[in-house]
Amino acid sequence: MKTAIVTDSTAYISAELREKHDIHMIPLNVIFGNESYQEEVDIKVEQFYEEVKNSRELPSTSQPAIGEFVSLFEKLAKDYDAVVSIHLSSGISGTYQGAVAAGDMVDGIDVYAFDSEISCMIQGFYALEAAELAAEGKSPEQIMERLNAMKESDRAYFMVDDLSHLQRGGRLSSAQAIVGSLLQVKPLLHFVDTKIVPFEKIRTRKKAVKRIHDLFDEDASLGVPMRACVIHANREAEAEEMKKELEQKYPHVEFFLSYFGPVIGTHLGEGALGLGWYKR
Repeated sequence: MKTAIVTDSTAYISAELREKHDIHMIPLNVIFGNESYQEEVDIKVEQFYEEVKNSRELPSTSQPAIGEFVSLFEKLAKDYDAVVSIHLSSGISGTYQGAVAAGDMVDGIDVYAFDSEISCMIQGFYALEAAELAAEGKSPEQIMERLNAMKESDRAYFMVDDLSHLQRGGRLSSAQAIVGSLLQVKPLLHFVDTKIVPFEKIRTRKKAVKRIHDLFDEDASLGVPMRACVIHANREAEAEEMKKELEQKYPHVEFFLSYFGPVIGTHLGEGALGLGWYKR
């Protein structure tokens, strides 16, 4: 049985990695005024952060149309028996539900939709793992079983540098944003029950980054094989330095570098930094 792997653009897997592992991508949209762009297709991450700086209004975002899922699944049906479609958390987007609905509308291919309950490259890890298993000839049921098992060990923490995006996007009140900025509060966020929620409020960026390191060390110090990813919002040099530091300390961990692209970056803002991981 030949199984295709699909994920959406918020996994932020590089085009090279998608091509290498035969991962198909369906884009979400970011909207500036009357102009809508498919992220990773029409607008790249560097262009997005430049557009935000020059825009008076915060962009909005939208999920793929069901018709786009249907079109992709019908195309895959020509060469595959099944598709495992892996998406960002259902608590922050209707993309997963769109994949489920489209799967019911397509004949000739079995669609297994998977709610990663997370996003960014941690979501991407699910797609990579699924692609590796599909290449080994594993069944879609076996792939789904492994993906569900991964949820037991995945972790991700994100530090928000600029509270104004959370406030403008309705995730934070104006008063909270003003007070937080005055106090240099750098909230750490994580996913709980499919939603992004505060984990801790920490004073200063340096202390927030150290706290993320400490949380990672709780799992990494056990010495078991892991995959981890440093994720940044237009702070590549800082993220690269963090990755190098972690690689030296934890040689048993396979590290990746990724970014908060347009859709997730709309809500977190420039300067955000995150670290996510799972046990292999």
